[in-house]
Amino acid sequence: MNITVTFRHVAASDGLRNYATHKVERLRKFVRHLLDAHVILAVEKQRHRAEIIVSGRDGTFSATEETNDLYSALDLALDKIERQLKKSDDKRKRHKGQRATEFSVPKVTDSAESSGFRITMRRVELKPMSLEEALLQLEQLNEDLVLFHNAATDSVAVLHRRKDGEFALIQPERA
Repeated sequence: MNITVTFRHVAASDGLRNYATHKVERLRKFVRHLLDAHVILAVEKQRHRAEIIVSGRDGTFSATEETNDLYSALDLALDKIERQLKKSDDKRKRHKGQRATEFSVPKVTDSAESSGFRITMRRVELKPMSLEEALLQLEQLNEDLVLFHNAATDSVAVLHRRKDGEFALIQPERA
């Protein structure tokens, strides 16, 4: 990530520059694909102003704060950016769901030729629920199966819709 710190009407100090750089680096834990960050620190009369502009794959986020101290203005602006990044990430997860990962695995055959097939992997949140709740979720989502934590048996279970329209519950059992 490229971080640029600009000072306006204030002497550039290494301490303030390092503080701003260190604080902006923390934003990486909220979003993986941050590309560029620009921090503008300005002093106008008694107002100390911090402006932060962060751009990444998911868009551009900006925040401005004014206080009597540059450090506190910077902290408040970073709090605003963090909230925006969390909100954007939650919104992306809610609307897009988890991204599916595709990879090829070679098929094992007796002949010398081996052809690959594609496996799509999707991470799901394992929610504790009853069998009735899992059935409702299966019908609402219009899916063929639901993976859930069965609250009654305290184990992982899969509820799926068979081709004949009936439902089947699969519960693992230790061998």
